[in-house]
Amino acid sequence: MTEETITEGKTLAIVSYFTFIGLLIAIIMNLEKKNAFTYFHIRQMLGLILMLIVSNVTEAFIHSWFGTILWIITFASWLLGLINAIQGQNKTIPIVGDYFQNWFANIGN
Repeated sequence: MTEETITEGKTLAIVSYFTFIGLLIAIIMNLEKKNAFTYFHIRQMLGLILMLIVSNVTEAFIHSWFGTILWIITFASWLLGLINAIQGQNKTIPIVGDYFQNWFANIGN
């Protein structure tokens, strides 16, 4: 990925990490540009939203500490993804980031 691609897509990559609305804005605004750096971070954020849903459902129905721990892991992963976007890096989130890239590979292609 070139430095120019990263520079052009950095703003939308950062926006994608701010709630579901930010993710939708990033997707819509990147439809025309098709910036690979932005799509990389969009796929990461989609996976994080899935993790958040799983943690909330787990907490609501099982009432265990597992849901809380999963939420904390999701928050830490979100923070790491946001920092990577700000720094212009396309590093995957540890452990699950590669899965997110594979699961949502059709987004941006």
